[in-house]
Amino acid sequence: FITAFNRAYAQGRNPLTGQPLGPNEQPVWVEGKNASSGTVAQGVINAILAPNNANVQRPTLFAPSVRHWLALVNYQTGRQIFDVNGARATAIAPVVIAIWESRLNAIKAKNPGEEIGWQELFEVFNSPDGWRSYGLSGRQAVYYGHTDPFVSSTALSTLLAEFYASSRYNAGNINADRLTMDQVNDPKVQAGVRQIESLIKHYSQRTTEFKEYIAQGPDYLDFVALEENDLIYINQGKTEYKPPEKLVALYPKEGTFLHDHPFAVPNAPWVSEEQRQAAAIFTDFVLLKENQQKVLETGFRPANPDVPLGYPIAPELGVDPAQPKVLLPVPEPAVLATVQQSWQLVKKQADVVILIDTSGSMNDGDKIGRAKEAIVTFLEDQPSQNNVSLVRFDTRVETLVPMGSLETNREEILAQVQNLRARGNTALYD
Repeated sequence: FITAFNRAYAQGRNPLTGQPLGPNEQPVWVEGKNASSGTVAQGVINAILAPNNANVQRPTLFAPSVRHWLALVNYQTGRQIFDVNGARATAIAPVVIAIWESRLNAIKAKNPGEEIGWQELFEVFNSPDGWRSYGLSGRQAVYYGHTDPFVSSTALSTLLAEFYASSRYNAGNINADRLTMDQVNDPKVQAGVRQIESLIKHYSQRTTEFKEYIAQGPDYLDFVALEENDLIYINQGKTEYKPPEKLVALYPKEGTFLHDHPFAVPNAPWVSEEQRQAAAIFTDFVLLKENQQKVLETGFRPANPDVPLGYPIAPELGVDPAQPKVLLPVPEPAVLATVQQSWQLVKKQADVVILIDTSGSMNDGDKIGRAKEAIVTFLEDQPSQNNVSLVRFDTRVETLVPMGSLETNREEILAQVQNLRARGNTALYD
């Protein structure tokens, strides 16, 4: 869209009408930058509150996958940087649970005639024999995948859905509407989310990578949350791996979120009125009927109601154009931020080995000094429940701090790091 839009102006045409530019029309030029929604949102927050931060973003038009990020920027900055409800949608994608057809059919056989959702997934999680209780041979363990809710829109929406489901089934909030702070902080709700997160087999920072990985089949993952268009992409055979069977979209009966990819202009000092007007023209261009038809062709549902829903939003590609039937309400920004922050408490524990080269070559350009600084920075960002150890290698390999909780090991690791010296050879293959 950016290329076509810029080309029209370069040829002296109005991209909305196709007519030659009038005497009072100024050409508009759009430059696109590809980055994850969470990274840009944090960069905008930093631009307002911490302009010296390494990640500072000053977009004149922000296009996250979902409005959650607009609300979070407003909440974290304490300012109305974005018009959360006024930003126009450009492409719509429900968040679905992408599950292999054999897995979903096994769950349906166990629950004949019932709609499937988180309740039935909980039953799989809690089954002592796992998938074997559902007539599937092979491993019994359930493999789940997750992206990073500080970076990925899909991960943030999925984590919210997990809290909604846990509040409903683990804390008895059957008739609750919007997720509240009390529910998020309820130990029973957090325990339920922690149970789901304990099934994580693979983490990935962004969905972009995950949609390639999951195509390897059930041996890699049983299910993962994706935008509907990503599931279509996989079933169209566009991934590196050829899926061994069809992935199908589970639209949880309890509800899901719609990602509508809003175009939002920041109310910030770096955006001029001229740029604001130019952003509106580009948004109009993206919403043209012929462009929204292209949006549909890539697996998104069009945001322009004049474009009817059609292929590839089709059952043969694992999706249901009649779904989702229930949408989850977006919680208040404070609740949204608390859910995001809670991930460090409910996510699966990681075992991290810090392995540092202390051979003589690390003296060149003070590589050893910069590596030590990097370790200190890395430890600052680690959740306390992770296990961490420290290993060095030069002429020989030595475990300086055995594996243990970061809370216990932090001070010893920091002390050992400060004492590191570069010397000797490189026992790389040891």
